[in-house]
Amino acid sequence: MPVNPKNILFFANTEWYLYNFRSALMASAREAGWGVRCVSPPGPFGEKLRAAGFEWDALPFERDSRLGMLLSLWRSRRVLRRLIAETRPAIIHSFTLTSILITWLAVRRHSEVHRVNAVTGLGYAFTGTSMVHRLVQAVLRPFIRRALAGENAMTVVQNRTDQQFLVAHFGLDPDRVPLIASSGVDIDKFRPETRDPKSALRIGFVGRLLDDKGIREFVAAAREVKRRHPKVEFIAAGAPDPGNPAAVGEAELAAWKAENVVEFAGQVTDMPAFLNSLDIFVLPSYREGLSRSLIEAGACGLPAVTTDVPGCRDVVADGENGLLVPARDAAALADAIERLVQDADLRKRMGERAREVVVEGFSNEVVNSATLGLYEEVMRSAQV
Repeated sequence: MPVNPKNILFFANTEWYLYNFRSALMASAREAGWGVRCVSPPGPFGEKLRAAGFEWDALPFERDSRLGMLLSLWRSRRVLRRLIAETRPAIIHSFTLTSILITWLAVRRHSEVHRVNAVTGLGYAFTGTSMVHRLVQAVLRPFIRRALAGENAMTVVQNRTDQQFLVAHFGLDPDRVPLIASSGVDIDKFRPETRDPKSALRIGFVGRLLDDKGIREFVAAAREVKRRHPKVEFIAAGAPDPGNPAAVGEAELAAWKAENVVEFAGQVTDMPAFLNSLDIFVLPSYREGLSRSLIEAGACGLPAVTTDVPGCRDVVADGENGLLVPARDAAALADAIERLVQDADLRKRMGERAREVVVEGFSNEVVNSATLGLYEEVMRSAQV
């Protein structure tokens, strides 16, 4: 079936991601003349997407169990195939490995549909080195290779480490693995606000409460810093992800709350206000595609303490707009936080540079322009 050369379908594994991280891109594509439609598993942000003027469809995908996930993969494949036949998109832009795999299963061989695969991070399976991780990697590797390859496929990465990894480990053509750093941030929405200088120093974390986000190191570092500086406040925004095997358990989270070292704020609806209530931002992640929370914090003028890993060091340069520490090292994390706690001038200088870095390289304008340029490149290559 021939495609409509100006239709594009956006596909993510949550409607929350589409609404919060890709609405600006979809709006830019629509303004550029693309017919835009989006699809994800069901959820409350689907109606927000519709209220924003986007056509949104729900897929029957679930992550509650391994068996349920496998069954829903096939159900989602059928639904996505019907949607492709109905909308005839020239491009399907899929975000995260789950969506990329479903798209690969749904797009028929020799189809004219072009797949833009956005690898926003390599996920749980590729962040560890245990026997279980290696087994999962061995099972997934051939499927991922086939899903990312093909003459009608481009795989967008957010950092050079992932770019090199995909080329080396999956045999992809380097020319078909472009780098577009981040999903972009609204620098007018996320901007510095003046804090009351008399208020307590606040240090914050934003992210899902997962092992590989470094939440345990954040809690351990908070204990040590508060031992040295009792008046400093620590707060974490985010919730566990029950569908993720790295999620913090309810009992452990309850114990942390009872300890009263870190305040757990849960899901935050007004992220700019939350970030502007902080003095220092901390993300001890084990690996990122490109950290959205670091970019948002930088846009708000916050110095960061983060780990020297892919997706974090691509945002924060050590000694420039923040401090880098080794992953999984709570003692080094505590020492770096304390350095910023004790030096207000350093916090100010790094915070100002953090804002400049985001404006120069990670704004919606920069990222969406590069992505729309990629779409045009894809369509020009199709006409050759």
